[in-house]
Amino acid sequence: MVTIVLGAQWGDEGKGKIVDFLSAEADVVARYQGGANAGHTVVHAGRKFVLHLLPAGVLWPQTVNVIGAGVVVDPVALMTEIAQVEAAGISLEKRLFVSHQAHLIMPYHKLLDQLYESQSDRPHIGTTGRGIGPAYVDKVARVGIRIVDLLDRDFVREKIRAAVGDKNRLISRVFDAQQLDVEAIVEEYMAFDQKIDPYVKDVSVLLSEAVAAGKEIILEGAQGTLLDVDMGTYPFVTSSNPTAGGACTGLGIGPRKIDRVIGIIKAYTTRVGEGPFPSELGPADGGIDLRERGDEYGATTGRPRRCGWFDGVVARFAARVNSVDVWALTKLDVLTGINPLKVCVGYEDGTRTYKHFPSDARILSRLRPVYEELPGWTEPLGEARNLGDLPQAARDYLGFIQEFTEVPVAMVSVGPSRHQTIVR
Repeated sequence: MVTIVLGAQWGDEGKGKIVDFLSAEADVVARYQGGANAGHTVVHAGRKFVLHLLPAGVLWPQTVNVIGAGVVVDPVALMTEIAQVEAAGISLEKRLFVSHQAHLIMPYHKLLDQLYESQSDRPHIGTTGRGIGPAYVDKVARVGIRIVDLLDRDFVREKIRAAVGDKNRLISRVFDAQQLDVEAIVEEYMAFDQKIDPYVKDVSVLLSEAVAAGKEIILEGAQGTLLDVDMGTYPFVTSSNPTAGGACTGLGIGPRKIDRVIGIIKAYTTRVGEGPFPSELGPADGGIDLRERGDEYGATTGRPRRCGWFDGVVARFAARVNSVDVWALTKLDVLTGINPLKVCVGYEDGTRTYKHFPSDARILSRLRPVYEELPGWTEPLGEARNLGDLPQAARDYLGFIQEFTEVPVAMVSVGPSRHQTIVR
């Protein structure tokens, strides 16, 4: 079975824990888009791992883990993460493969990301400054440097020199910043070539063979549906496709091979960075309390997340564009002690009501949420192991989400550990 696991909100839904949980039965876990700007937090044997590029399945010894062509790979971040995981006694030998078609993040991508974001006359997107956007720009402009380029050392040396030369002119003439050392970058990537070589693989062939063999395969996305460059709250989005279609293009697997799509939703809503957020709670409304309750700080940057009530309009939109079969709902335990609870069921602007998610971020920024109230509960949920262990109000909350989104809730997380997961 081939399962896509993706975020159905603005990212940070708890995909790392869910993929790690599902990986207990998986043969292959494959990451299909994004870069080191995404952080998946997994608690393994009492220890917390924050994974940026490595698939969340790496902590299970039987899994083969894949980084697809849709991912932009930061060599420094990748090798650092491999070293950290292996230092914890987890071997990645013959268990980690990186697509030869994946594009590399270069030092000039990181610098340009930071320079663009610092310009006062440009929209402030709230990027992580890790070079993701500029790397995808070069990919689409057909001037990117791919892992396969490293196979010809003379060719890639000249390609890097030409690329750095072009970017240095931009850096100095447009941004009036210091140029980068061309030869230092060339030598850095020649050294990386030696380190990455054991992991390089034709990922499409690997996955095709795994499908033919009947393997259990998980395709893992980063970020979330509302950050999709096409479907999300543009321009306040990431530079790739976290939606289900991105799994096929990012890994070289055909859409008819997909058996199931699991959407991850948080029991409330969060987002990091700029952009409209209709159900956001301000400090006076309890937004800060929800942030502290849920430890809502970015796994990659540590930035505080903006918090708000569960947005059913967002969830229905995500279900539609991804063909979500079931929900995995996380952090239900965080809502304990809040009464009443609210769920956003529409938007309004004073003249009309919106039941569907608008495609224009400018319109979305002007809309007010329409809420339905539900009773809360006071009982702690961390020891619940089946739905019957949950208080009635918590079950009713799940039931409301199921009915409103027309998608069943198949998994419920009531804490950070693997065992704190209810499977229906």
